[in-house]
Amino acid sequence: MRCTLGVDVGTSSTKGVLVADDGTIVASATRAHDVVRPRSGWVEMDADVWWDEFVSIAQELVSAMPDAEIAAVGVSGMGPCVLLADADDRPVRPAILYGVDTRSGAQIARMNDELGQDEITRIGGSALTSQAAGAKIAWIADEEPDAYAAAVRLFMPASWLARRLTGAYVLDHQSASQTTPLYDIENECWYEPWWQRYAGRIEQPRLTWAGDIAGTVTDAAAETTGIPAGTPVITGTIDAWTEAVSVGAHEVGDLMLMYGTTMFLVATGEQTLRTPSMWTTAGAFPGTRNLAGGLSTSGALTAWLKDLTGTDYPGLLAEAEASGPGACGLLMLPYFAGERTPIQDPNARGVVAGLTLQHTRGDLYRAALEATALGVRHNVETMRAAGADIRRIVAVGGGTQGRLWMQVVSDVTGLVQEVPATTIGASYGAAFLAASAVAADGEAPVITDWNPIAETITPDPDLADFYDALFDRYVRLYEASKDVVHELAAQQRA
Repeated sequence: MRCTLGVDVGTSSTKGVLVADDGTIVASATRAHDVVRPRSGWVEMDADVWWDEFVSIAQELVSAMPDAEIAAVGVSGMGPCVLLADADDRPVRPAILYGVDTRSGAQIARMNDELGQDEITRIGGSALTSQAAGAKIAWIADEEPDAYAAAVRLFMPASWLARRLTGAYVLDHQSASQTTPLYDIENECWYEPWWQRYAGRIEQPRLTWAGDIAGTVTDAAAETTGIPAGTPVITGTIDAWTEAVSVGAHEVGDLMLMYGTTMFLVATGEQTLRTPSMWTTAGAFPGTRNLAGGLSTSGALTAWLKDLTGTDYPGLLAEAEASGPGACGLLMLPYFAGERTPIQDPNARGVVAGLTLQHTRGDLYRAALEATALGVRHNVETMRAAGADIRRIVAVGGGTQGRLWMQVVSDVTGLVQEVPATTIGASYGAAFLAASAVAADGEAPVITDWNPIAETITPDPDLADFYDALFDRYVRLYEASKDVVHELAAQQRA
């Protein structure tokens, strides 16, 4: 049986799938892990975890299907992350993760002063935020000069796996476009003046597209992983974009809504749309551009409530459904880890308004589901105001297993969501990209054949006025509580 192997390194786990030529998943494996939070606002991970879990998953999947012919390997990972390594590819420090890590505020302020906010947006597409990998590199240079002095190469999870498997030093255009301000989005290349200014001692990775073949598995990697030497490996990209591929939500007019530890949204178009509230990036494929957004918590928030209350998801979901729209008069801001888009406020914090002694854990859980849905609505409305043409919405990720959460999102936003048959996410998309990379002319797989739409979630029109009013309160609650919350955030940091 001819198969492709897809592996994705996520925030809370690494997932791998072995996929047959027709899109059938014939074997899968998962390894759970945790991020490290050494200080408030810092979120890191040891890159050895990425490789060790890839090796473990590859060995398991190869052993599970010993007769499978692995035609190609797809890689994917969370991002944008900053992993700096020395000349021998040894990490000089743990990887700094994407926008949930908010340490680079001073560097962002300095870069804005030195370069000008309008010029940064003109060249790179996006304003500098906690998502900007270039600012995180500058933080290492400023705060850990010994680590920076030893650094030679820049990696993200997908490119790290490609390097360990093939020896290629590459980065895809989509990931590169999130190293703001080091990438020129219109010319699709590194922006030399600012690269030399802020990352001059780092060797520039060769830029390719996500589905391009980076190289082939080396003898050493074959011996470690069990994947045959000479197997092609794609460059890969950031998990949200691979997730969009996995459900066919990467065409012009599509919006991918990823239900995970964090919530992520990717709208695809042909024009470079710029707004300070969102992230403008290159697409996963040549000729496409994305307007993207992300909540800092979604699944992380519901998991926190589950652990706090000592109950399980089925129980909480049943109680939340019984609570009903509006959570018996509760309103929550989901900013428990700061917030990314559209408010771009790392000092935001969670707020629960309206609590009484009569409220239950089911009410709190319902309020958390509605809070993430209100955050999605805030992002979608901001995207459309910036000019995004959103014609079709596809849901993906682990949260799609809970029908109530998706129904709440549709009711709050007024949006129809299409749910494909397979929602395992980025690892499946990586396998598809790998299959496409090695397909013969005229035989490339079609994602809608691999993964057809299985369900459609339709909003309840009777709830439209209710949730319009709740959204208005949601926006006003943030503005009304912001000053006090920022003081509390400063106290937490101290």
